[in-house]
Amino acid sequence: MTASAERRLGDSIIRHLYRDPDYIDDPVLVEYVQTLWQALLAAARERGELSPELDERFAWEVLLGRDRTVNAFALPGGYLGVHLGLIGVVASRDELASVLAHELSHVTQRHIARLIAQQNRQAPLMVGAMILGALAASKSPDAAQALAMGGQALAVQNQLNFSRDMEREADRIGYGLMAPAGFAPQGFSAMFEKLQQANRINDNGSWPYLRSHPLTTQRLADVQARQIQPAPALLPTLEHALLAARARVLARPGVEPLRQWMAEPDGGGFAALPAPRRAAVLYAAVLAASELRDAAAARSLYPRLLQAVQGDSAALRQARLLGAEVELSAGDAASALRLVPPGDQRPEQMLRAQAGLRSGDTGGLAGPLQTWVALHPRDAGMWQLLSSVWLAQGQPLRAVRAEAEAHAARYDYAAAVDRFKAGQDLARTSRAAADHVEASIIDTRLRAVELLLREQAAER
Repeated sequence: MTASAERRLGDSIIRHLYRDPDYIDDPVLVEYVQTLWQALLAAARERGELSPELDERFAWEVLLGRDRTVNAFALPGGYLGVHLGLIGVVASRDELASVLAHELSHVTQRHIARLIAQQNRQAPLMVGAMILGALAASKSPDAAQALAMGGQALAVQNQLNFSRDMEREADRIGYGLMAPAGFAPQGFSAMFEKLQQANRINDNGSWPYLRSHPLTTQRLADVQARQIQPAPALLPTLEHALLAARARVLARPGVEPLRQWMAEPDGGGFAALPAPRRAAVLYAAVLAASELRDAAAARSLYPRLLQAVQGDSAALRQARLLGAEVELSAGDAASALRLVPPGDQRPEQMLRAQAGLRSGDTGGLAGPLQTWVALHPRDAGMWQLLSSVWLAQGQPLRAVRAEAEAHAARYDYAAAVDRFKAGQDLARTSRAAADHVEASIIDTRLRAVELLLREQAAER
C-alpha cells in the first residue's frame, strides 16, 4: 500500500468520525493533546523515524471522542483518536505522551499497511487448506474438517504473531521518542502499571499465545529492562490535573456524578488532599456546575479554584479559560471577555469570538480568525466560527464560503459543493466590489472540491 493510498483510506474513515455524535472539538483539550503530539512528531523527525514522504503526505491530526474507556487508536494516513477516558485516567502528561508515542510509532512504521499486506499473504494459505480439505473429504470427513480448521488456525496464529510483533515494535520506538520530545521515559512503565491494575480483575493471564497484544506484564518488563537506573516517581503538574478533570466531566458521566463533583469541595476529606488533587476537584466542581446550568454555584466555587492555582501560570490560564466559559454560558459576555487570558492561542480566540457574537460587538474579530485559518486551513471549527462572525458583520457571501470551507475540512465534499454553489448564486445578485473577489475565490475552490468529490465517489 502506498502512502497516498493509506492517506485516502484514512480520509474515508475520518469522514465518519467527524459525523459521530461522540466527536468533540474541545479547544482546551485538543490544544493540550496536540502540544504533546507535535513534540513527539518533532522527535520522530529528528531520530529519522518519520520519513519526509510520510511527513508530507499524512494528516497528523488528533480527534477526541466522548468515550469513558481508556483507549487511543491510530488510523491510516496519520490520524490519531483519543478517548476522553484516557485523558481522565492518566496521572501525568508523561503517561499520556507514552500512549501517543506508541500510537505514533504504529503510523511511522507503516503497521497498518504492513498488516494489510500480511492479510493478503495469508489468503493463499487459507485457500490451500480449503482445497486440501475438499480432497480429503472423499476418504474421511473428520480429516477434511481437521485440515480446513488447521489451515485457518495457522493463518490466524500467524496474524496474531505479526500483530504482537507490531505492538512490541511500537513500544520500543515510542519509548525512544520520549526523552528527545521532552517527556520522562518512565511514563511508559507508569502507564503499563495502570493498565495492569485495570485489567487485573478481568484478566487471569491465560492463553497468551491467542492474544494480538503481548501481556501487559511482558510489556512492562520490556520497558523496565530499558531503564538503566530506577526512575523517580512522576509528579503530576497542576495543569494536567485540571485537564484530566475536564476530560472526566466532558465525557458525559451523567447528572448524578456531576452533582457529586459539585459537592466534593465541601466534603470532609477535601483539605487533606494533595494540592494538585484539590485543584482538580475544584475545577471539576466549577465545570460540573456550569454543565448543569447552575451559574450561581459555578461562580461561588470559582474564586477557590483561582486561589488553588496561584503561582502556576499554566494552571492559572486554564482556570481563567474555564471562568470565561462559565460567564459565557451564563450569558454575561462582558465578564467572559474580561476573564479570557491574553494571547492568540486557539482557545482564547474562540472564546473572544463567541463572546463578541453573544454581545453583538464583532468589530475586529474577523482579522485574527482569518489569519488562523490561513495557517490552519483544516480547522473546521474556526472556519465555522468565522462564518458566524462574517454573517453578523453583514457579509453573507464570505459567510457562505467559510461555511463551505468548514465542510471541506471535515471531508464532507458534497456539503461543501452545495455551499459553494449557494455562494455562486448569491454572488450573481451582489454589486459590491469586494464580492467580485470573493466570487472568484468561490469559483476556484468549487472546481477543486468538485474534483475531490469525484475522486471520493470513484473510491466508493
